Amino acid sequence: MINSIIPMWKPVNLTSFDIVKIIRNQINPVKVGHAGTLDPFAEGLLVLCTGKKTKSIESLMNEEKEYTANLILGTETDTLDPTGGIIKTADVPTLTTQSILGVLSNFIGNIMQQPPMYSALKVNGQRLYKLARQGITVHRNKRKIMIYDIQLLDFTINTIKIHVKCGRGTYIRSLARDIAICLGTVGHLQSLIRTRIGDFDEKDSITLKEFPKWLSARI
Repeated sequence: MINSIIPMWKPVNLTSFDIVKIIRNQINPVKVGHAGTLDPFAEGLLVLCTGKKTKSIESLMNEEKEYTANLILGTETDTLDPTGGIIKTADVPTLTTQSILGVLSNFIGNIMQQPPMYSALKVNGQRLYKLARQGITVHRNKRKIMIYDIQLLDFTINTIKIHVKCGRGTYIRSLARDIAICLGTVGHLQSLIRTRIGDFDEKDSITLKEFPKWLSARI
């Protein structure tokens, strides 16, 4: 298994690097990397690459991804997710299937998106999240991203559940913010699950608990 691609299922409250570190400690000194960060509050598919397969990371990061996201409307947090503090509130208009689908359709295709301050992107050599933790906000240029499809799964008076199929560089937290704005309110992500990266999906994944058994079968 020295040169492997491992689809792991990341639980909530662990960082992507936490997963890499846990696996690395079990297969040391083999090199381990991941093909796309998943936020600590989120769960789902995290594709790890070991040994020579780490050369596949760049191509895997370019693969199509799918997410299931729950949006809360009426409040916006500084992190655009449940880990942050509320910075804006607004009334939520009456939602209908037609009004939501009309807004979602605006986000399908090539769109411009502003990355969140709480992200690992660098501006002038500094990680944005480090600046954000100091209370510093800097200008972030919008970037072109691709949203292949958005499906409405469910909604209540102040929540929306969607399934998103997207390309590289998409921030679902920013998408949630922008959808809320287009609906005439504010919002943030309540939860996020990444269900697919390229040819890998949930049914292919293994958990941290299952990894030792998976590993022993390949030694």
